[in-house]
Amino acid sequence: MIVKKLSKTSFEKVLDCFLLAFENYYVKMPTDRNYYKERWRAANVDFNFSYGMFDEEKLVGFIIHAIDKRNGLLTAFNTGTGVIPKYRGKRIVKLIYEYALKDLEQNNIKKCTLEVITKNEIAIRSYERIGFKICKNYKCFNGTIKIKESDRFELKEVDLKSIDWKKLPNQQLYSWDNQKETILAGKYNFFQVLNNNVPESFFIINTNNNYVAQFDLLGAKNRGWNRLFSAIKQISDKIKINNVDDRLKEKIDSLNAIGLENTVDQYEMELKIIGENNV
Repeated sequence: MIVKKLSKTSFEKVLDCFLLAFENYYVKMPTDRNYYKERWRAANVDFNFSYGMFDEEKLVGFIIHAIDKRNGLLTAFNTGTGVIPKYRGKRIVKLIYEYALKDLEQNNIKKCTLEVITKNEIAIRSYERIGFKICKNYKCFNGTIKIKESDRFELKEVDLKSIDWKKLPNQQLYSWDNQKETILAGKYNFFQVLNNNVPESFFIINTNNNYVAQFDLLGAKNRGWNRLFSAIKQISDKIKINNVDDRLKEKIDSLNAIGLENTVDQYEMELKIIGENNV
């Protein structure tokens, strides 16, 4: 078996391996191929810096990286790691990372990050042996918004290109797929919620699949959360929200209060690429 870059491997071949590797996963993965084309494009996936393990011409394992400068550092975000069932237990992920980290370092990439479900203890131990460390804890939610009372508010759509991101709270706590760079490359709508003609909160939603990438209060609390979720409900009463940082206790309490289900928890892990690699 040999590790090679995925730049010369067809999208269809990569996705076939991806879907096979994620069969019977902790959460049900989408199977729509256009979903992955759009998601990976918005995340800035680069197959020149994504890697696969090949048994002759058969792709049996992979690490798919998005590459971008985030928070001042050129970063490789692992948006998908997998090994097809027949080839598990052969240390394939470790072998791919041995190859990948050397290549990433040679191309001046400073950090690797990834997300892993907290129940996936085998994967977590594998990443820790490679040198990754847990840096954030996330909670994921979905379900139907249940709000008994309806407060008065005004809902205003704003052009994403006009947003001053520095004025939006907690930007450093969002995960890769929810950060401004991914949002601006994706298919999202930005809405302000006004109370007495003053912007009180905001949310960013993909109206094609009702995925909420960001939401927060801008000012005084009072009943702001209630008005915010009442506004989101006007767009869609069924929503999905991934990777809410668990340090945002009030935000998590608000999601529980409107009846959303905490479907799964994740860690974000990171590895700084410095000099001789850590594998």
